[in-house]
Amino acid sequence: MSIISKVVASISYRGLETKYGIPSRTICDWVLDFQGRKPSWKDKKRRNLEIKGKNPEPELPKDVKILQASLHKSQLKSELLEEILKLSEEHTGEDLRKKFGAKR
Repeated sequence: MSIISKVVASISYRGLETKYGIPSRTICDWVLDFQGRKPSWKDKKRRNLEIKGKNPEPELPKDVKILQASLHKSQLKSELLEEILKLSEEHTGEDLRKKFGAKR
């Protein structure tokens, strides 16, 4: 048994909290992170939903996530271009949008 194992086994997280003034939950997180057992935020969310009796949302395939990100980016670009056209119209007084239909 290593020295660290002996020290960890001899004092609790609450004892360390009292001794050093660091919350025991933080110390526990450090230990789990050091051991490589700290759950990710997704794991925590899934576990909380399971405890509450709700079914977690199924994980979307990677290609669907990529398409969602692309759609979001396109929507932002469209909003930006609309705002630029609106501001240019206010500034210059000219409508830059192409008008379709019969020319007179």
